[in-house]
This record gives sequence, C-alpha cells and structure tokens, in this order.
Amino acid sequence: MKETLENLKYPIGKFQKPEPINQLQIDNWIKIIEEFPQQLTNEVKNLSEKELNKQYRPNGWTIKQVVNHCADSHMNSLIRFKLALTEDTPTIKPYHENLWAELADSKNFPVDSALIMLQGLHQRWVYLLKNLSALDLEKQFKHPESNELISLKTNIGIYAWHCQHHLAHVKIAKAK
Repeated sequence: MKETLENLKYPIGKFQKPEPINQLQIDNWIKIIEEFPQQLTNEVKNLSEKELNKQYRPNGWTIKQVVNHCADSHMNSLIRFKLALTEDTPTIKPYHENLWAELADSKNFPVDSALIMLQGLHQRWVYLLKNLSALDLEKQFKHPESNELISLKTNIGIYAWHCQHHLAHVKIAKAK
C-alpha cells in the first residue's frame, strides 16, 4: 500500500463506533487501555534522544511529543470520565492539543515522567472502568466544539483507539 499523508495520520484508520456496543467490546477496549503504558514503554525505552525526535510524518509530532501528548490526553480523559460520573451531562473543557505539544515539557523534556504518569494514570483509570455499572456506561458528557453527547462506553472505545493510533505512530517513526 502506498504511504499517503492520510495513512500516516491515521495508520489504523479513524475510530469507528460499533452499533451496538456490547460488554465484550467494552472489556476488549479496557484491556487495550490497560496494556498501553507497558506497550508504549517497550517501544521507547531504549531510544536515543535522536530517535525520540523522529517524526512519524512530515510536519508531524516527534516520538517524544506523541508520548507526552498521550499523558496529557489521557489525563484529560480520566477527568472527563469523573465529571460525567459525578455531574449531570457536563460540558467538558477542550484543550488545544497541538499547542500543548509545542510546550517545552512536550518537546524538550525526557519521556520518562510521561511514561510514569501513564502507568499510574492507567492503573487508576482501568480500575474505575472495570467498576462501572451498566447505568454508568450510559452517562454522557457534552463536547462544546461539536455539541456532541459522548457516552462513557463510547469514550472507552475512543481511547482504546487512541492508544493504538499513537502506538502505530511511534512504530512508524521508529521504522523511518
């Protein structure tokens, strides 16, 4: 297959929400989220500074930025889950991920702290996810940019996809 910019941006494709979402699918997604920190660590632990600064596509993020983005994004996601669980359809706060990726702690700081953050964050997140009731899974938050209501069960799928999406980016950058 020819390597196109779209293939490099979305190496596993865009998230496709299954209908309906069943418990087996949710359990599979939670397993992906649970395994992600170790998989990411395995991919980057022996990389040199030069290798960490490789990009997965022209004008794309470096491996270092991808790792730090995952810590930022997953931290935001856990907060969104907790808001949806404790408030009535909250409107979440979006953030400018591209601008966050340009900050010094994303571009220049070693990835070790982001990997540690992901390890602890995912342990708590997965514990929370495994303890959601059927009613909890239906709870939603509103995204103010799209006005879309996103259920927690859908968001579990989005973040399982997000893990695999960025793991693929790291693998592509390493192969270059």
